[in-house]
Amino acid sequence: MSAIPPSFHNWFASRGWSIHPHQTEMAERSDAASLLLIAPTGGGKTLAGFLPTLAELAHGDRNGLHTIYVSPLKALAADIRRNLGTPIEEMNLPIRVEDRTGDTPASRKKRQRADPPHILLTTPESLALLLTYEDAPRMFSGLSRVIIDEIHALSESKRGDQLMLCLAELQNLAPAVRRVGLSATVENPAAIAQFLARHPDPCPVLYADPGPPPDISMLETEELPPWSGGGGKYAIPRVLDEIKKHKTTLIFHNTRAQAEIFFHELWLANDESLPIGIHHGSLSREQRERVEAAMVRGDLRAIVATGSLDLGIDWGDVDLVIQIGAPKNVKRLVQRIGRANHTYNAPSKAMIVPANRFEVVECSAALAAVREADLDGEPRGRAPRDVLCQHILIRACRGPFDADALYSTFLTSGTFACLTRQAFDRCLDMVATGGYALRAYDRWQRLKQLPDGRWQLRDPRAAQQIRMNLGTIQDTDTLKVRLKGRGSGRPLGEIEEGFAATLTPGDTFLIGGRVVRYEGLRELTVEVTRRADKPPKIATFMGTKFATSTQLSERILKTFARDNWPELPPHTADWLALQKKVSKLPSADRLLIESFPHDGRHHTCVYGFAGRNAMQTLGLLLTERMEKAGLDPLGFVATDYAVLIWGLNQVPDAKALFDRETLREDFENWLSGNAVMKRTFRASATIAGLLERNWGHQRRTGRQTSFSSDILYDTLTKYDPDHLMLDITRDEAMKGLVDYGRIENMLERTNGRVDHVILNRVTPLAAPLFLEPGRVPVMGEGRERLIEREAERLMQAAGLESLPKENKRAWRVPY
Repeated sequence: MSAIPPSFHNWFASRGWSIHPHQTEMAERSDAASLLLIAPTGGGKTLAGFLPTLAELAHGDRNGLHTIYVSPLKALAADIRRNLGTPIEEMNLPIRVEDRTGDTPASRKKRQRADPPHILLTTPESLALLLTYEDAPRMFSGLSRVIIDEIHALSESKRGDQLMLCLAELQNLAPAVRRVGLSATVENPAAIAQFLARHPDPCPVLYADPGPPPDISMLETEELPPWSGGGGKYAIPRVLDEIKKHKTTLIFHNTRAQAEIFFHELWLANDESLPIGIHHGSLSREQRERVEAAMVRGDLRAIVATGSLDLGIDWGDVDLVIQIGAPKNVKRLVQRIGRANHTYNAPSKAMIVPANRFEVVECSAALAAVREADLDGEPRGRAPRDVLCQHILIRACRGPFDADALYSTFLTSGTFACLTRQAFDRCLDMVATGGYALRAYDRWQRLKQLPDGRWQLRDPRAAQQIRMNLGTIQDTDTLKVRLKGRGSGRPLGEIEEGFAATLTPGDTFLIGGRVVRYEGLRELTVEVTRRADKPPKIATFMGTKFATSTQLSERILKTFARDNWPELPPHTADWLALQKKVSKLPSADRLLIESFPHDGRHHTCVYGFAGRNAMQTLGLLLTERMEKAGLDPLGFVATDYAVLIWGLNQVPDAKALFDRETLREDFENWLSGNAVMKRTFRASATIAGLLERNWGHQRRTGRQTSFSSDILYDTLTKYDPDHLMLDITRDEAMKGLVDYGRIENMLERTNGRVDHVILNRVTPLAAPLFLEPGRVPVMGEGRERLIEREAERLMQAAGLESLPKENKRAWRVPY
């Protein structure tokens, strides 16, 4: 047990603070093998995690690495370093704290391995990299504690799976190491505790006083939300009003592109020149650090941000959070709300701005969920084998290993506790040889077995190449953007390679909230100038496009089930009432499908509420089925809640399109030949180490990697269809880009109950779908028929007549 020294109490008192009960309890239970603390934002949970470490190191009789702190964000690690520096300096504690992320200079990284600090602040990727070095056993032998901040965020991704394998390895190198998890937003504490603990050990959960409920509301605007769109531009005057009323306002967006657009429009409307910044992951490190430093100094009145500032950063002057657009996920909204009033027992103030009319309903449902503390979360599914393959390579870089011992180590990770020996051996075989179809190629011969049965790298020089390609984040296909000038020019950030390919010299685009002009491409770097003499194109970024969570979708459907909606603005309530009168409102236990004519086409609208990825997949499947049925579909557009399909013929029996068994069969056939599989294969093969993004000092372009991965995918599909990498790809595609599991959930909850409403005009709920971007054309018989009709019309207008159908390509002049 780590007693909190009197000097710590004195320091707290000097600041007018007192140690909270949950902080004391964390210190008292510091000997626990694992411990999960759930405390509200501003409740001092990070300090609670560090107090036992600071107490143990206060006497100055300890050298070497004592505690590792892991966070999902580099900015969070830097913020913690600043915050820890205050008590350490003011109490004159003999403790050295350093961070180690992708932004850390190589010289410092090298020194840290030889002379590690007492406390190292890092990310999952940097920790994995440290475990590849031969001196890792020496560096970690005295490790006492690992603190994982915002553990809920890591538990939802492959980064968390990678981290848990790293923890399993650290436990071998330092058997007495203790694990601490910290979070403010956990929908299933037992699951997160199981994720954190060394399997099968238990993990106690401590709960802090949750504090007062947040002060959260929907922002009222004079202008009504538009029928479609996602930028929230209509609300800018009101957002500026709120910025003026508060010290510092954080304005969150769901995507980086939306953040750029909103910041640009906000700045144009900022007549009083209030200091406003922008922060997201595609900006350069220098620009992000300038914005963070300005926030710490209190120089900014507002900052437009994305998920890069979702987590943990302690900026006490933030007194308002504004979420632009539906949050799509209640847990994310709670996390963002917590950025305001980062003070214990003070309510966080937040406002939410629906970007369009339907999002008014979604935002209202999210507000109700926040007030009821009803958090959402999607099940993770089985352990990702591509991450497992990468970790075998990580272990091999450190030196020879015993397969039995490594398998046993993996089983101590809660994520991989159910891993079978057969699955492990398949991963080991692929890492060692590439698998059946690739055994003949030296490129994939990574490991060899020694006479004593242990495994090691076939070529020790391969370790450096493996290190350069570690990680599970697929933030690829981007090019650096720099100001053109002497030397290398000042870095601004990154844009997607596909967007860069559309630019010609003289084009302008937004980055960092500023308009820049494209001058050319030099050594995979986009060179720009500040000359902005055209309206900007909008850069596309790799920021996630969130799908509405299952729980939030269920709440929306429950809203529809009521007879009236007093919590909704009158314009939205009247819209829903009109839909109910003209047609029906969707319900949870029945699938609503509407058919109606419009603009010379027959339209079918399916209200599945399965999330954007799943609805997009459903659109592809249904149009293919309609094509086979001779209904001549021409295209579709999908949102989180519906898919709208148009074509030349009316759907006579919509229920026939949703036969569960044949739909699954069609999906499997469609998926096997779809580009989604190649894209998913590329991502998983890169994580598994079968493909390399970085080679030596050269970084391959997305197109180069895509080309080589497509060849590899086609080769395995043809010659080794049972290859492990194809099996992994199928698993990942099912739950990732196509999200077929949510389609199956939709079919299960409706259980064949279909309401097919046939009308003579567009319905109120379907109307906004006609304004949605992202229409997907269907290249089938319907389009061919349209082309024939147009050809007939043009020829007749030109005084030509077509010959009989058996000779369509011949034409004659009628005179």
